[in-house]
Amino acid sequence: MWRVRRPQALPNQPGPPFNAPAARRLRTALGMGPEHVAHDLRALYGMPYVTLDLVVAWERGALTPTSPELTALAGVLWCSPGELIGQPRTLREHRIARGMAPEDVARTVGVELVAYLRMEETDDWRGTDRQSSALADLLGLSLPDFVTVTGRDPKLADLLRGAVTTRWQAYVRPVGKMVPLDRHLLEVTLQELYQEYQGRMVATLSWGGGSGSSDRFGRDFLDRILDHFWTRLSDRSPGTV
Repeated sequence: MWRVRRPQALPNQPGPPFNAPAARRLRTALGMGPEHVAHDLRALYGMPYVTLDLVVAWERGALTPTSPELTALAGVLWCSPGELIGQPRTLREHRIARGMAPEDVARTVGVELVAYLRMEETDDWRGTDRQSSALADLLGLSLPDFVTVTGRDPKLADLLRGAVTTRWQAYVRPVGKMVPLDRHLLEVTLQELYQEYQGRMVATLSWGGGSGSSDRFGRDFLDRILDHFWTRLSDRSPGTV
């Protein structure tokens, strides 16, 4: 069992998703051992608590680097922070993956630093349309990523569930307010999702599966409604998503 002592991360600042195999691969490619990485983190980045055990724990996935540790580790391994991060899920993780300081993002997007940090911590983006566009460009966010990091996933999922279970036409406008897409593309996508859901629900009952099978399919489809939505959009317009 490793004995690792290090400063505690702030409660609202958990480490980003860490790609342990990538860290190990990059270290090996440089001809470094874990002890060399630990030494450089201590000597070059002022982290006196970093030991061989801590580096090994990171590489084995037993522990996750904090944001400052990950940034320093990227410096030691001569790579960008993004190369050490798994799939970013939050606004903060996308920023770290780009190797940007919150001050730089706030200044470029045009919001006060305190306000920006609060939005990062709460996963609740409240920027204007112009600021939102600037944020997406700055961090290279795809449309699904942008919806996720701005905290819109739950509401969008609720709207999509309503569209496939009731009248999809009534949801074109509210979905369009959340997802800036061509109206015709959005109409076609919602109609196809509605037809797939309703058609498979009817088919499940017709195959003799009974209401139990139908309910299971319905729950699974609705649980994964965002995946179905983005996949449909990507299939119809690959450059959009």
